[in-house]
Amino acid sequence: MRQLILAMLGLIWTFGPLGAQTALRSPSDFLPHSYTRQFTPHHLLVDYVEYLAAESPRMQLVQYGTTNEDRPLLLAFISTPGNLARLESIREAHLRGAGFLDGEPGPVDPVAIVWLSFGVHGNEAGASETSMAVLHDLADPSNARTGEYLENTVVIIDPCVNPDGYNRYTNWYRQVAPVEADPLTFAREHREPWPAGRTNHYLFDLNRDWAWGTQKETRQRLVQYHRWLPHIHVDFHEQYPNNPYYFAPAAEPYHPAVTKWQRDFQVEIGQHIARYFDREGWLYFTREQFDLFYPGYGDTYPIFSGAIGMTYEQAGHGIAGRAYELENGDTLTLADRIAHHTTSALATVEIASKNAAELERQFRAFYDQCRNHPDGPYLSFIISQNNNPDQLEAFTRYLDMHQIRYGKAGKKHTAEGYDYQTGKTYAVTVSPGDLVVSAYQPAGRLAQILLEPDSPISDSATYDITAWSMIHSFGLEAYGLLSRFEPEQAWPVRTYSAPLWPSQPVYGFILPWASLDDARFLGAVLREGIQVRVATEPFQMEGRDYDRGALVITRADNLHWQGFEAKVEALAVEHRRELVPVASGLVASGPDFGSESIELLDIPRIALLSGDPVESTAFGATWYYFEQVLHYPVSVLDAGSFNPSRLADFDVLILPNGRYTWEETVKSRLVDWIRSGGRVIATDNALRWVQGLDGVHLVLKETPPNPEVWEDSVPNRYEDRENKWASAAIPGALFQAVVDTSHPLGYGFSDRYFTLKIGAETYAYLEKGWNVDYLQEAPLSLGFSGWEAKRKVENSLVTGVEQIGRGRVIYLVDDPLYRAFWQQGEFLFANAVFFGGL
Repeated sequence: MRQLILAMLGLIWTFGPLGAQTALRSPSDFLPHSYTRQFTPHHLLVDYVEYLAAESPRMQLVQYGTTNEDRPLLLAFISTPGNLARLESIREAHLRGAGFLDGEPGPVDPVAIVWLSFGVHGNEAGASETSMAVLHDLADPSNARTGEYLENTVVIIDPCVNPDGYNRYTNWYRQVAPVEADPLTFAREHREPWPAGRTNHYLFDLNRDWAWGTQKETRQRLVQYHRWLPHIHVDFHEQYPNNPYYFAPAAEPYHPAVTKWQRDFQVEIGQHIARYFDREGWLYFTREQFDLFYPGYGDTYPIFSGAIGMTYEQAGHGIAGRAYELENGDTLTLADRIAHHTTSALATVEIASKNAAELERQFRAFYDQCRNHPDGPYLSFIISQNNNPDQLEAFTRYLDMHQIRYGKAGKKHTAEGYDYQTGKTYAVTVSPGDLVVSAYQPAGRLAQILLEPDSPISDSATYDITAWSMIHSFGLEAYGLLSRFEPEQAWPVRTYSAPLWPSQPVYGFILPWASLDDARFLGAVLREGIQVRVATEPFQMEGRDYDRGALVITRADNLHWQGFEAKVEALAVEHRRELVPVASGLVASGPDFGSESIELLDIPRIALLSGDPVESTAFGATWYYFEQVLHYPVSVLDAGSFNPSRLADFDVLILPNGRYTWEETVKSRLVDWIRSGGRVIATDNALRWVQGLDGVHLVLKETPPNPEVWEDSVPNRYEDRENKWASAAIPGALFQAVVDTSHPLGYGFSDRYFTLKIGAETYAYLEKGWNVDYLQEAPLSLGFSGWEAKRKVENSLVTGVEQIGRGRVIYLVDDPLYRAFWQQGEFLFANAVFFGGL
């Protein structure tokens, strides 16, 4: 293995006799800089991968997409020339074995499929650097040992999962680093500036996005992943410099859906890698820190899709640079990082090759169980047809992305089931026309995990959020049945036909307010300068009831707008909105259109703070929301040079999660702006700073004492130190809040809303303001929460609004845009943006 490592680093050229073949150029020979001694810009990494594909008979290259900054996303397929010639037949036979393609799977074809993903975190640059060494060694026709692996193995390599983040980090590093690497830990090259290179263009952590598919890179990757469904998927990462190396098996908690085979083979892989690391005397650890519970990782999502999914973590990160002084006095170099990752990568391919037939047998067994004998308490999911059509359509798009099959109920049926809104189990009635997702399908296990209300967790010391049901994300009326129920008909594709508009001029248009699609339409109308009103009281007109939040667009408000009707109608068609044209402003009951209860909306001009001290992913989620979800303009201002005097051009200021420390003069000027009519939307930790503003009455909630606890307490034990925090922690759980639907921020919601809490900081009910969303005593909760934290969040604020002068401060205790996957949270944020001034 030592020879393999040296060959891949370009330090020796051959592995065994070359015969008549000429070895491929190594990264060191190809690149203009010294490989392992300097980071490689992304475009040069692409050049090298393309060179290998052009020169090696063992390799094919596919561009499967582009990033937000138009960098290519690549997949390299490496195997023998014979296997590459029948690559499509290998893929199709493999998918037939899983049930995703029709036809008999035939006998087991012992070809292992191994997918290696490098560099999902851009500033963990040693991973993508390693990809070149691994590709070279596998693609080199003169390498007899890897050629032996490839006889029965197809290796798929993504050399850089996150090109935009990798480019951000490597460009910065090459700009600031000295000629000779400085290992001193406090040197500039080890102090990456905001926002760092970990995340993608919109500052999303792509290793949390597999299950949600919010990002462009993820969605494009999922298409390819479902085309192949590998036996093994490895996500190559880097961790802090003094943590040596981590490989499988993973730490607890494991999700209950992880099979015994998946557990056992992880152990076998870990033992295999350990032999190589032991030979070199390299430090490593297993079974710690990195668990298999949250479904959005590059190890868990593949596991729930039948693979052996694993994370490998090398010491390094964006901190290490090219050389870093460790606490034991040694120096960690970029060459070390590449050598360690290369060793584990090739060892993984090797053991896959040795176990190819068993991998395929177990893969088929996994999907056979999914199709015929699914585990788990919920065997069918019923989504009521009475849900908002926009939400149903968005939900089916989500299911399509994950290859989850669904259909329409054909008959009435009664069965024991879990009610997602009440948290209770009782006899549920399925109606003809309801949407049905059965667990008896190839993607059944994945469907169960993504839709289940809750999952039992074996260890509270988990690495991420513990509840995530996408049924709650979309705010759907739904039921989880404890028995099998199959759809009988295909789910109809929703169609939209442009209405026949009245030939005579209309008085105006009405649009009920119920979904994020309605918010996108409103944003588009406002951007055109068209005046819109909103109903703050219910009304009835022409035999139809309209609730609060209904949009009213009148000709009287838009006399200045030539072609007003045609433009509104065109926007309605573009956004597939079923506007209701009306011939009068006189209603049957409720306020007429000229009433003060049908309030005129402003056209909000929005400023968003960015840069230190704003938490980068919170900024990124908000930035992404405006540009890619709401499609509404936002101006990004630098928090470090923030001056409230510049807010005269804006109506709304958004303070994402962050640790703000502005001086009193900034606070005073900001309050003046609010008093004159400005609106602040503050989320998460930004509320701490907002508390210091004059006129704000937001206060932290204290945990009431519990005399029943600790009466028989014992001294703390040192061995329990990692779990001590758990009683007061909420690593990520769902809580059902009560909604004041009479308040503008509650428009379009039912009287309940599930909020995703990331942390246990809570605020008391507002005494001088409106408590729009709030938790009551013993609220329904899903996921893990410590007993202290559960008591603390009782009777606490979730969303509140306080008036200061003519302006408003909107408090979002839980960031509704967190990771951009909470659909109901995005709708709540739209209410804050468009209705927050009412």
